Amino acid sequence: MMNAEAQLAYGIFWGIYILGFLVFFYVMSRFFRLLPLYGLRTLLQAVLIVAIATPVESAEVAGWWIPAWLHGGYEAILGNAEEAARAFFNMGLAAMVMTLVWLLDLVRYRLTRR
Repeated sequence: MMNAEAQLAYGIFWGIYILGFLVFFYVMSRFFRLLPLYGLRTLLQAVLIVAIATPVESAEVAGWWIPAWLHGGYEAILGNAEEAARAFFNMGLAAMVMTLVWLLDLVRYRLTRR
């Protein structure tokens, strides 16, 4: 268990990370508007969400979550294939869920455009 100072730092990290993600997502969404196809724009947004916003639980501290891309990349560089695979597995699950959301959004878009 971590002390109160570590918990505060954890909360500050996630606050800054989420704020940074929202700003980055907004900027990239404005950039994606240049693309002519709605499906391609929303697919790229979905990829951004999966790649940047998917968490994985820390192996060292129970209850602490880390961005999966960061944890998986770090563990892959260190040679810990099991931890890297766990992080990338979470990203795979998030990709499957986001694919379903993306497809449902395409159906919604198609039905409302008629």
